[in-house]
Amino acid sequence: MPTITLTDPGGRYLSFAEREEIALLRAEKRGVRETARRLGRDPATISRELRRNAATRGGKLEYRASVAQWKAELMARRPKEAKLVTNTRLHDWVQERLDGSVRLPDGTVIDGPLTAAWQGRNKPHRADRKWSTAWSPEQIARRLPVEFPDDESMRISHEAIYQSLFIEGRGALKRELVAALRTGRALRKPRARSQSKPQGHVTVDVVISERPAEAADRAVPGHWEGDLIIGTGRSAIGTLVERSSRSTLLVHLPRLDGYGQQPRTKHGPALSGYGAVAMNVALTASMSTLPEQLRKTLTWDRGKELSEHAQFALDTGTKVFFADPHSPWQRPTNENTNGLLRQYFPKGTDLSRWTAEDLAAVAYTLNSRPRKALGWKTPAEAFAEQLRSIGQAGVATTG
Repeated sequence: MPTITLTDPGGRYLSFAEREEIALLRAEKRGVRETARRLGRDPATISRELRRNAATRGGKLEYRASVAQWKAELMARRPKEAKLVTNTRLHDWVQERLDGSVRLPDGTVIDGPLTAAWQGRNKPHRADRKWSTAWSPEQIARRLPVEFPDDESMRISHEAIYQSLFIEGRGALKRELVAALRTGRALRKPRARSQSKPQGHVTVDVVISERPAEAADRAVPGHWEGDLIIGTGRSAIGTLVERSSRSTLLVHLPRLDGYGQQPRTKHGPALSGYGAVAMNVALTASMSTLPEQLRKTLTWDRGKELSEHAQFALDTGTKVFFADPHSPWQRPTNENTNGLLRQYFPKGTDLSRWTAEDLAAVAYTLNSRPRKALGWKTPAEAFAEQLRSIGQAGVATTG
């Protein structure tokens, strides 16, 4: 069998004749751009060819057409064994970030709901899903250089992770791990745009156009976005997300005494746990745990659960503003976070069964995921930096 193939591979790849021409021009000390012009190729193609396929004998890079052709064909051989198959340490690290357990900060494992065995289909419709660490493939790929800056073997692209999950025969990751992805899809599909139906109305002094301009600038911390995620049986969980650090707080909304024990009274108190009064109490308790400098504004949708916003602003010092009708993009951070939370709290499930400790575990899991928007730092790390900056500013002011 010949060691190299001299047939033309097509216009996409360099042919052996083109490599011979590159070698001749290189011997004449021609530059990369001149070589590219003569061959009708992009300069990046020539530069990449000289870098990847040059001969390295004797410790010097010397371009030879025969060696370059051999190296190119060697790298093009298929099927190629997946990196996650050959690197056990990388495989285990990736799998742990996809399918690891949900834990509290002290390491306590929170089991989450009991789920049926995976059957090779999309995520269960209106049913519980397994709770897992659930980093996205891009989060995993971008976090590796942060965790292992000096270990080049601990590198993989997010596309390689997706292929290991979706393409049969790659064999590195178990197919059922697709359930750990946010979408939970067993096959790749375009992401459908979700629809939100905000309702209700507010006074003109608390519409989003009246919100301070600094709230739109994520460089200034202390501006929050909030909403509810709704479950069956009038159950709900409150979600709060800080715009700058993307830090998430989950508000526990237990049902009030007497819920389900008596017929609902028209215009009576809301016992579901997220009526205006109960919502005000729960939100106040959550926001009051934050430093005053980190609770400047809160942007909510038009739901009536926050109709007591004036009292909330008085109790916490946090001014409330409401987004325009049918405008979920005005609260983008919260909308994105609610999508992530649906992996743990799917639609069509009872959310009242989860305790405050369960919610704290899920919030801790979300805040421990690296984010692309934060330069692959975690929200917890970004929030800690905000707290340190506030402390330093306080010391400087006191002095």
